Amino acid sequence: MESNKNEVLVSEPDSNPEMVSKAVVDTLYKALARGETSTVVKLLTSDLEWWFHGPPRCHHMMRMLTGESNHTEFRFEPRSVEVVGDCVIAEGWEGAQVYWVHVWTLKDGLITQFREYFNTWLTVRDVKPPPGWDMGHGCHTVWQSQPRDLARRSLPGLLLTI
Repeated sequence: MESNKNEVLVSEPDSNPEMVSKAVVDTLYKALARGETSTVVKLLTSDLEWWFHGPPRCHHMMRMLTGESNHTEFRFEPRSVEVVGDCVIAEGWEGAQVYWVHVWTLKDGLITQFREYFNTWLTVRDVKPPPGWDMGHGCHTVWQSQPRDLARRSLPGLLLTI
């Protein structure tokens, strides 16, 4: 993995794809926090697929990525970032009223799909059973929201399958 002065990541043939994907998403959040739109543009495909679940007034990331708002309106500071398959899942919260989960899908080191869940409890399940698993068990949980305040578990819940 190489990095130029804009911190845009380029995958080398022997790079671990999971590490590259996580580094791309980390770079994205840092670039957004600094208002470096040129770096952000280099990390996204031009036909980025977008999906949002939450109150319309909370389209903060969409406004940031489209340039409709600046990086100071809302700050996404992930509390955890994990790789699940070809997805990178980032989770964050601010106080008792704001909780979000971002699911970024990458291909060849570029973000191709973005799913945002705002004030929603999220469980990610894999519908493909692991090798040797009895098919009777169905899908299994591979990631679940872990907000700081467990009393917030009253948030509406969604199930995302990958």
